[in-house]
Amino acid sequence: MLAFLKNHPFAVEAYFESSLVLTFAVPKEQLQKLIPACLQLDTFQEKWAFIAVAMVQTKDLRPKGFPKFMGNNFFLIGYRVFVRYTNNEGKRLRGLYILKSETDKTKMKFFGNIFTHYNYSTTDVKQIELRDTKEISSIKSNFRIIMDKKEDPISLPENSPFADWKEARRYAGPLPFTFTFNEENKEVLIIEGVRQNWTPKPVKIADYNFNFFNSIKIENPILANAFIIRNIPYYWKKGKIEQWK
Repeated sequence: MLAFLKNHPFAVEAYFESSLVLTFAVPKEQLQKLIPACLQLDTFQEKWAFIAVAMVQTKDLRPKGFPKFMGNNFFLIGYRVFVRYTNNEGKRLRGLYILKSETDKTKMKFFGNIFTHYNYSTTDVKQIELRDTKEISSIKSNFRIIMDKKEDPISLPENSPFADWKEARRYAGPLPFTFTFNEENKEVLIIEGVRQNWTPKPVKIADYNFNFFNSIKIENPILANAFIIRNIPYYWKKGKIEQWK
């Protein structure tokens, strides 16, 4: 029964007050070992693969259809790899593969680990917003981001592999699908997200540090883009399971 519950047995909805996503380019050889055989890296120029770090302030997160007062507010942090999956009908789906998930609330960790395979852990999150900058940091997880709010127009990060923001937009999360894989049963779990009025805006990242990259032995990741969206309704459909052939 517990295994069944972890497969996203019902749809979930939330309101995204903000979703800041930083996408890092890494030589594809470094990421290949981190994804299961059922998935393929979503590469660029046959050289680069990508990890997204998403920081999302959610409001009223709850089972879809439940009243808002039953929802909860959480800060969510996700580390995801851009991948592709060919389903049993032969359709190629673009999505994300989960490496790590964190939240600022014990309640989200508890229920998230009952109803998903996302393996949530709790961490501290500190946010400092000034006139020209916003800082998001964590002592426990050892990360720090500083957004520069005064630059306009915003240029692509230095050394980004993308030629312009239009090209960079193709690698801005979240993507339509998220995948997990049960190695023992050879089952792929597909979770589809549904969004409205999704218009990411480029942001300038003045400084950053993520200890997580060291923990998975990623060398010299390059900040490829950074986007933010605000005030967006979002929901995830009930999970769908396929047998991987």
